[in-house]
Amino acid sequence: MKKPIVGISGSIIIDGSGNFPGYRRSYVNEDYVKSVIKNGGIPYIIPMNSDESVVKEQISHVDALILSGGHDVTPRFYGEEPHKSLGGILPERDIFDFNLIKYAMEKDIPVLGVCRGYQIMNVYFGGSLYQDVGLKKDTYVKHNQVNFPTMTSHSVDLVDGSKLKELFKEDTIMVNSFHHQIVNRVAEGFLASAISKDGVVEAIEKKDHKFMLGVQWHPEMLHQTEEKMNLLFATLIKSAM
Repeated sequence: MKKPIVGISGSIIIDGSGNFPGYRRSYVNEDYVKSVIKNGGIPYIIPMNSDESVVKEQISHVDALILSGGHDVTPRFYGEEPHKSLGGILPERDIFDFNLIKYAMEKDIPVLGVCRGYQIMNVYFGGSLYQDVGLKKDTYVKHNQVNFPTMTSHSVDLVDGSKLKELFKEDTIMVNSFHHQIVNRVAEGFLASAISKDGVVEAIEKKDHKFMLGVQWHPEMLHQTEEKMNLLFATLIKSAM
């Protein structure tokens, strides 16, 4: 059986030193690539670009899509002015990801959103974000563990009736955490399927889709140390067959 091709959304990194300061490079973090290979898929990095016809053609060549992490989502895309706590943004990446989602929906392929990818999924479908976790009342969990990406740092409770709970077969799981923006209003048609102890929505899933799921944590960074995190990639790939 032919292995599914999994597209991984790329971003831009700008050299800050060396021979080419200011030079733009297309990239994704290697853990995404390794996670796809480990779970039976063929990884393809999808380079960021602003040509919608190119994005449509890129999606035509993949069987599943991973929306990777990166910059803060530009708040104007959910109707807000930038707050003083907003981090670095890249609006062209937001538009690129919107187009990836649009054509992934048209092709009806499975989609996994990770961290920023989870947030952009929510915004694309009409949801909103808190521009910083401190803007949500009564948050107290440390949502950016800063170091040690292969280590888990806090728990999330999985919601009854969700695909996520069906997948993990546990009430609570431990996750890593590297973010400061969080979901505010969950997009219509999505279920909030994981919640942290301080009430932060940590995962969403589209109710009427075979597999469209976003998680706030980074399962790709845990694929070697937390075996169950591979369930997300394995299910994405299985859904593409």
